[in-house]
Amino acid sequence: MKLAIGGDHAGYEYKKAIIEHLESNGHEVKDFGPFSTDSCDYPDYVHPLAEAVENGEVEFGITICGSGIGVSMVANKHKGVRAGLCWEPILAQLTRQHNNANVLSMPARFISLVRAIEIVDTFISTKFEGGRHQNRVDKIPLS
Repeated sequence: MKLAIGGDHAGYEYKKAIIEHLESNGHEVKDFGPFSTDSCDYPDYVHPLAEAVENGEVEFGITICGSGIGVSMVANKHKGVRAGLCWEPILAQLTRQHNNANVLSMPARFISLVRAIEIVDTFISTKFEGGRHQNRVDKIPLS
C-alpha cells in the first residue's frame, strides 16, 4: 500500500517510528515532513500530503501534530479528502467504516506511540462499509 505521512514538530518522533513500522510491514511511505523537531507550520506539509491523497498518488494519508486538530483542519480543506481525528483504534475503525476517511489525523501529545501504531494499523486495514453510509459520504463535499 502507498501511504503519505506528515505533520508538525510535535509529531516528528511518532512520524519517524510510524514510517519504520509501516515500511517493515511492506508499505511504501512518502514522507512530506517535517524532517526535524524544529518548530514549523503544519500547513506547509499537510497541504501537499492532502493533494497526494486527492489525486490518487497514495491510498491514505496520516497526519500528526500535538493535538491532531490543526492537521485535520488543513487536510479537510481539500475537496477529495475526508480526515478523521482519532485517539483510539475504535475511532479509526469507525471513521473508515462509516465515513470512508482517507486521511488519519492523530494527537501525538495525547496518545502513546504504541497506541498511535495500533490506530494506524486499524485505519489502513479497515474497509468502508458503503451501503447507507455512501449516501452520507456523497453529501460531505461542497460543490
